[in-house]
Amino acid sequence: MPQVVKSTVIDAPVEAVWDVLRDFNGHDKWHPPVAESQIERGWSSDRVGCVRRFRLRDGSELRERLLTLSDADLAYSYCLLDTPIPLFNYVSHVRLAPVTDGDRTFWHWESRFDTPAGREAELAHMVGEDIYQGGFDAIRAYLAKGAA
Repeated sequence: MPQVVKSTVIDAPVEAVWDVLRDFNGHDKWHPPVAESQIERGWSSDRVGCVRRFRLRDGSELRERLLTLSDADLAYSYCLLDTPIPLFNYVSHVRLAPVTDGDRTFWHWESRFDTPAGREAELAHMVGEDIYQGGFDAIRAYLAKGAA
């Protein structure tokens, strides 16, 4: 079972980063591969159990369920329900913490999942670089534009 763990420091206050990330349906505003997203059943994007259905720019569709959300801990967890990528039993955790030296944000993002035999390294690299590192870079650019 691969585990991907990535972290970074964002040059923005933790409140600004949390305002963006806590919107479970807002990743289409900042993560470049995501073309559009919606929460099913008309639920709010901060309701634990809500499901976001989103389409990537390549036309692929995915569904993810919000498992936990804590404003006190600046953290949430989610799992993949449907994806064209062979990631099975995928659960991810996002956690922020203030970096008081410079009023910055520490962002920890990790996941565990199963893959078809022989594809562990390939898919772990894809998750870590394309999704997580791509997300870190995209949030930096989004916040630099003053969008938060």
